[in-house]
Amino acid sequence: MKLDRIDCGLVEMLQQDARVSNKELARCSGISASTCLERVRRLVESGALVGFHAKVDPRALGIGVEAMISIRHSEHQRLSLDAVKQQLLKLPAVAQVFLLAGTRDVLLHVTARDVDHLRQICEQITSRPEVAHIETSLVFDHSRSDVLPNYQES
Repeated sequence: MKLDRIDCGLVEMLQQDARVSNKELARCSGISASTCLERVRRLVESGALVGFHAKVDPRALGIGVEAMISIRHSEHQRLSLDAVKQQLLKLPAVAQVFLLAGTRDVLLHVTARDVDHLRQICEQITSRPEVAHIETSLVFDHSRSDVLPNYQES
């Protein structure tokens, strides 16, 4: 879907605050509330907007440790990597899965109560037959941009 200037503005505002009211979105975009509502609906239906999320402090959920686990896969079949990705996403500790090119095949962002729980997660992952090797790095801090850049306008 090709986004116009107004769509891009709506997407940017929703990335910054998904709870912004339709009335405020419309006012900031210079369009009517009904037009704004229809544009947002169209952005959702087209797949340009794929969800609305709340930011949560991990400590509020009992998460004391976060880590990145890189995995070298014992097989290099695309179907196998896709199946592994889907299975890993089912693990409650796995926050994100990235399929990679290079010396590692998969990168996981995992959350744990503490280091003992993290060790259990690592053991669970290494027990999988398709996993040849893992490397775990503790996350001390991380930041994420709230707004993705718009390359359509370049």
